[in-house]
Amino acid sequence: MSITQQHLLDSYRALTLGEPAPPAPGRHDGRAVTQSPGAPRPRARRHGLRITLGRWRRRPTRPAPAAGP
Repeated sequence: MSITQQHLLDSYRALTLGEPAPPAPGRHDGRAVTQSPGAPRPRARRHGLRITLGRWRRRPTRPAPAAGP
């Protein structure tokens, strides 16, 4: 039985028993994985381009070269 068929069967059963319908397959997979006790925590991504551009904007400017004779 496929996931879709199982979902349709569960939905029909919930409808006939007057219960709320189950969530669609795959809808809460990410949450289930991150809430499991052995799941690795995703590292925060550093926005390298934003940091580099911020440094470039804060860089001191060089003085203009002196005019020659």
